Amino acid sequence: MAAVQDGPMELDAEKETKPEILSDGTSNLSGNTASGTLSSSPLTAAPAGAAPKMEDQQTLIAVLQFLKRNKLTESVDILRREAGLGEDQEALDGSGAGKGEGDGGDTNSLLSRVSMASAAAPQSTLTPMPVKSADQPDVSVVLSAYSQQGDPFLYKVYYSDLKNFIESVLDCHRAELSQLFYPLFVHMYLELVYNNNENEAKAFFEKFSGDQECYYQDDLRILCGLTKKEHLKGNEALLDFRTSRFVLRISRDSYQLLKRHLQERHNNQIWNIIQEHLYIDIFDGISRSKGQIDSMSGSFAGEARREVNKIKVFYGLLKEPEIEVPLDDEDDEAENEEGKPKKKKTKKDSMGSKSKKQDPNAPQQNRIPLPELKDSDKLDKIMYMKESTKKIRLGPENLPSICFYTFLNAYQGLTAVDFTDDSSLLAGGFADSTVRVWSVTPKKLRKVKSAAELNLIDKESDDVLERIMDEKTASESKILYGHSGPVYGVSFSPDRNYLLSSSEDGTIRLWSLQTFTCLVGYKGHNYPVWDTQFSPFGYYFVSGGHDRVARLWATDHYQPLRIFAGHLADVTCTRFHPNSNYVATGSTDRTVRLWDVLNGNCVRIFTGHKGPIHSLAFSPNGKFLASGSTDGRVLLWDIGHGLMIGELKGHTDTIYALKFSRDGEILASGSMDNTVRLWDSMKAFDEVETDDFTAATGHIHLPDNSHELLLGTYHSKSTPVTHLHFTRRNLLLATGAYNSQ
Repeated sequence: MAAVQDGPMELDAEKETKPEILSDGTSNLSGNTASGTLSSSPLTAAPAGAAPKMEDQQTLIAVLQFLKRNKLTESVDILRREAGLGEDQEALDGSGAGKGEGDGGDTNSLLSRVSMASAAAPQSTLTPMPVKSADQPDVSVVLSAYSQQGDPFLYKVYYSDLKNFIESVLDCHRAELSQLFYPLFVHMYLELVYNNNENEAKAFFEKFSGDQECYYQDDLRILCGLTKKEHLKGNEALLDFRTSRFVLRISRDSYQLLKRHLQERHNNQIWNIIQEHLYIDIFDGISRSKGQIDSMSGSFAGEARREVNKIKVFYGLLKEPEIEVPLDDEDDEAENEEGKPKKKKTKKDSMGSKSKKQDPNAPQQNRIPLPELKDSDKLDKIMYMKESTKKIRLGPENLPSICFYTFLNAYQGLTAVDFTDDSSLLAGGFADSTVRVWSVTPKKLRKVKSAAELNLIDKESDDVLERIMDEKTASESKILYGHSGPVYGVSFSPDRNYLLSSSEDGTIRLWSLQTFTCLVGYKGHNYPVWDTQFSPFGYYFVSGGHDRVARLWATDHYQPLRIFAGHLADVTCTRFHPNSNYVATGSTDRTVRLWDVLNGNCVRIFTGHKGPIHSLAFSPNGKFLASGSTDGRVLLWDIGHGLMIGELKGHTDTIYALKFSRDGEILASGSMDNTVRLWDSMKAFDEVETDDFTAATGHIHLPDNSHELLLGTYHSKSTPVTHLHFTRRNLLLATGAYNSQ
């Protein structure tokens, strides 16, 4: 099949009778042109030598005319021979169909007549779309595909026949073909329910629901509650499943085996579902094992299409601005006997080496407009570089100290936490709709003086920044009021002047940390906003919510700059890539997506989690991404190759916090199981071989070495871990609210 070499293939393309018809690469042409209006099934076409029915004959003539117009003579001969059509009959019928149109061979007119004939045909798989109602504009259209069906009593027979066939094939094919069970089961059940076959649907569910993989149990619990046609209307989960084509990655040998079986058994019902609702991503080579398939399965819509993860991603870091770092006085004194202190300069050069050379995988500096560095930003950069010279180098033999901040008596309900990059401030979002900010250092929080008092200050004095602060307002914490629902996300700006918060009330608020007042309320999400995060460079921020989209904002714009749409369920967590050109989002549809900030396109889809995703973390070098989920697993992803490269198992509950150390040697994970675990991320990344074959076929060989990568497990008394943060010196800070139960 020339049309699908080295790439995926949609089953929609295969509308002809036998696979040999596709030998010259015409499958996509004929399938796409017909746009689903061709009603004849490859399993019900007339045998060679027999006269086809009137509707089928018109369909065949339309296809023949199209093939002839595109000079695909070989396909024309094969199709005519298989259908038993003579040249004179084709010419006669073709001219008759085109009367009044001016051209007897007009393919468009033929196809339009065929589509009308197909609508009236009893075996058609498509029906006219019902008129959209005002309250249900989409669901009625979506469900209409379920209105045509076969004998409801034979559904169990069809499914059992396929199940017996798959269980009887060779082991090398069984694992791949077993992927068909779940999507076929769901669509056949929904067809029965939609057509008011309640008893048959119940019997079908009871007989085959136990055969599905364990990671689909949550979906099946939702499905078993849909027993009547009325239940289907307005059901979001059903709408998702129906509109998104379930993606299966199958080797060519396994696919041909399946197709041959369905043709021999004339199993129309199964074949129609495969054509309508599934996307078969065919690859050449050996079949995947059960373990390889399970590692990538579990998402709401199957695996990711391979071509999605082949888009070029600029994951390198941007060139750092060159800033001279003055040496500390104390260092001069400490080393005055040795002369000029060179140790400090060496450390500075080593940590700043990324700024000397442009990373070949990095985006252009001006690919997206970034804010210019202010003087205060440069001073902060200098402080960062100074502190980095005192940073502790971590590794398996040198683990970090962990400081745990426990929220006691948090009766308000702690829902979100964030630290500033310099670890001086801590913010918490609470279920009582408040945001609270604490100073982690001895320095207290102060507000700016009133306008009248500011007029009295000498603006030319050296300590003007200190004078504008009102000492009377100094306190260890501040409470920010403004939201009208629980606060689910908080994020400090890199310069520590602003704080973002997202809430169930559908808004994101920007707070000033100078006046501790709300500056802006951003409205765009229609439902709760689960997470928000500032860009590493400030100015931009991202949010994700219950409306299934993530939005990119700028602090000086009321409306979002980009809308990242594609997830099939809530967007629960968001993270900026270190170079700020990409945004990662995790969702309850059990996928992680990477979005290009420049154009809003989805450039990576990662599947493999078996539950909703609640935490994400990029490695400091930008090459890797870690994700944590309710399934208690941390998955590691190679962004450049678009592959899963590691699985860290050990947690027994949802992972809400992930953080890489400042140099990326260690990954820390925090969970609802009251533990912090440290993993050897460098070893995990180094042991993976991402060769061209693996990248092309998705054959992942994950070593089961979580116990080797686990460096330590640290238990809290009864405090779930909600946030983790590495200081600039690589001290690990953890936070959570004490749970007395």
